[in-house]
Amino acid sequence: MKQLVELLAPVGSKEALCAAVESGADAVYLAGKLFGARAYAPNFDHEQLAEAIRFAHLRGVAVYVAVNTIVDNNEMAELAAYLQFLYQAGADAIIVQDLGVAYIARQVTPGLPLHASTQMTVHNLAGVTFLSETGFRRVVLARELALADIKYICQHSKAEIETFIHGALCICYSGQCLMSGMIGGRSGNRGRCAQPCRLPYTLVDEQGQDVLQQADTGEYLLSPKDLNTLELIPDFITAGVKSFKIEGRMKRPEYVAIVVDTYRRAIDAALNDKAAAIGEQEQKDLAQIFNRDFTTAYLSGRPGRNMMSDRRPNNRGVRIGRVTNYQAAGKLVTIKLDEPLNVSDIVEFWVKVGGRVSANVTAMTVNGQSVMTAPAGAAVTITVQSPVRINDRVFKVYDARLMERAQSFFAGPSAVRRIGIAVKVSVAEGRPLTVEILDSEGFTGTAQTNFIAERALKRPLNRETIAKQIERLGTTVFELRELECSVDGEVMVPISEINDARRRAVAELEKARLERFKRPALEKIQSVQQAELSVHDPVRRRKALTNARKPELSVHVDQLDKVEAALAGGADVIVFGGENFSHQPIGLTEYREAVKLVRRYGRKITLSTPRLVKEWQRKVLAEEFRLFGELKPDAVSVGNVGTLQLARTLLELPLHGDYPLNIYNNAAIAFLAGQGLSSVTLSPELNFSQVEDIAGKSPIPVECIVQGHLTLMVSEHCSMGSYLGGLHAGSCSKVCRQGYFWLKDRKNERFPVITDQFCRMHVLNAKELNMLPHVLKFGNIGVDRIRIEGKYSQAGALGKITRLYREILDQGEKHPRLAEPSIPANENQALTRGHYFRGVL
Repeated sequence: MKQLVELLAPVGSKEALCAAVESGADAVYLAGKLFGARAYAPNFDHEQLAEAIRFAHLRGVAVYVAVNTIVDNNEMAELAAYLQFLYQAGADAIIVQDLGVAYIARQVTPGLPLHASTQMTVHNLAGVTFLSETGFRRVVLARELALADIKYICQHSKAEIETFIHGALCICYSGQCLMSGMIGGRSGNRGRCAQPCRLPYTLVDEQGQDVLQQADTGEYLLSPKDLNTLELIPDFITAGVKSFKIEGRMKRPEYVAIVVDTYRRAIDAALNDKAAAIGEQEQKDLAQIFNRDFTTAYLSGRPGRNMMSDRRPNNRGVRIGRVTNYQAAGKLVTIKLDEPLNVSDIVEFWVKVGGRVSANVTAMTVNGQSVMTAPAGAAVTITVQSPVRINDRVFKVYDARLMERAQSFFAGPSAVRRIGIAVKVSVAEGRPLTVEILDSEGFTGTAQTNFIAERALKRPLNRETIAKQIERLGTTVFELRELECSVDGEVMVPISEINDARRRAVAELEKARLERFKRPALEKIQSVQQAELSVHDPVRRRKALTNARKPELSVHVDQLDKVEAALAGGADVIVFGGENFSHQPIGLTEYREAVKLVRRYGRKITLSTPRLVKEWQRKVLAEEFRLFGELKPDAVSVGNVGTLQLARTLLELPLHGDYPLNIYNNAAIAFLAGQGLSSVTLSPELNFSQVEDIAGKSPIPVECIVQGHLTLMVSEHCSMGSYLGGLHAGSCSKVCRQGYFWLKDRKNERFPVITDQFCRMHVLNAKELNMLPHVLKFGNIGVDRIRIEGKYSQAGALGKITRLYREILDQGEKHPRLAEPSIPANENQALTRGHYFRGVL
């Protein structure tokens, strides 16, 4: 028997909630006005949230509330109160990105189930295992996984697995994107992504030349197509996926209705081995309601440019034909249709010059005759206000009939998705009339009239009269399927009494249906005080900070010549390994040599791991861990929860948590310290004030990045391989190793684009972070270590900048360079102070 699965729908408004429930969702996910990753959706206030949960629960639909942003220390008390509200309102689970949120939830609402958001970047079994062992019931996997990986994880996981099946894709691994925050101050990790991936870019070389000028490609080089897995639903079921998630909390309710209805029928067909129930029309409906063209993303491999919507970053509609004639004088255009067209539709012409021309179809003719609808194959004439040309392509971007069908799910006066009930009515002289209701799931509701039945003088009760009143279910969710009437003798009961008994029986049934979602009341309402997130001995911590003359200086590198340059420049700590930007894998020999070199200088070394470790990489990582155990570095750095799980299982060494873990508050530090981390690098999206607050309360040493080109995006998609290397054809010419490339935006900022040894693309910041003039402030506010990101630097330049930091740390305010208005890291290179003075929204 095939396992039951859950269809999970996105909800950003009350109308979308109705659309999702009525079109067949088993569960919905939504957010309140606080801490949701779609801050620009309408969302729900507290009263609306409580009503939404009741609305869904009455219909047997689960509600998961997204609390999936990273949270500031100052927001923790508000977070705790919000979580307690969600618990009491009956939310079935919360969806979490920030480990600090999970930490607080376990304290204040231990009975509230946790789901790990895709923003946690969980992409391997070890990550799922870690979260399962730390209290998570479900994990949403990264969208970069192949179907084979998903199946493997499902087969070995104790946690439920949820995966996306439809909707928009991020080009960057979710939870790893710093681009929106860095270029516009609106952080995706805080729910305010400005979607820089949907903007135009030019891929340029060292001379600034457009390397795709002769290629048949658009300018939206980071804009993926939309995910569509309709034909893969049976495979997901076989793989063992529990929850099938549709993306789209920012989408209109009509989108939710059509997509949910389509996948509902696909899932039901697959569960009942009726594959023929889904066909070409369903795919057309999905495309018509919204598409950037469709892809199955990485489920079957790396599709290269075939995954990208590089010509248009928004809805493209459905192509319905081409222009065959245009009369400028009358503004009349004739279209040879490949698909039907109706009055009230909206079409868009993809003109060769000037972009797009839109037209509302208010009237149309075929062979001179006015028509309301035209079939495929017809030549239809409509009015268009702007010039078009013969052979221009025509797309339908609004289908009036499809929208009418979509709106029927949520805009009608009564429910579409009704619950069948069987009703038994019994009455006898001298007794009250009794209404007993049994629904299709076995829940019951019973009520009696206050009136005692009397002998009828004129019109005794009969089945027809009773049925007429019982059928009046109005706007309730119930539908009468069966009625049994037992009338003993000729009796009379007022119609108003029968109606009142029916209403009360329905209310009892509703209460019974809601009771199953009820959870025990909180034993006590807890608040979170900042002291609870501090070290156990804050006095000792302050004393340690006072006695510390300066923070340690660490340098993160990927090549041995940079190790030597950083050591010669005065680095206290070398961080070696992880992703390599020189296209050469870091082998066991390199790790040995790096440790030997650092020990010769008498310094510390942390051996780093990749921020992403898919299942195929685990064997190599295990070999590296065996070597690390032999080499005994001062620490091993991990950047995701999966690697943390493997490291704490296989190693007996100090573990450091790197910034891809998005450590934004003391609760996250408390959580990770409890899981074995001995130090952490804070999120680069924090400002000085936030860093000071965290550092002063942290039970373990904290590090901040002060120098280097930060990775703003990391992606399985490679622009160079996709557009120049032939990746879409199944192989890649490794053009990325034949030169250097940048993505140039509309403001002529050039973002370095580089690949690592795993062929993942990293988009670096156009400006190099440089905190030299303010480096002493880090020590003053309690930061234990500052770090230079040196992977993108040449050894010579890295040695010089390391020396500058070393000298300023050693000489303090006396250093002559501090008097200069700015201290460039490299000549003629743009610099940034990152978020240290501004933070993010």
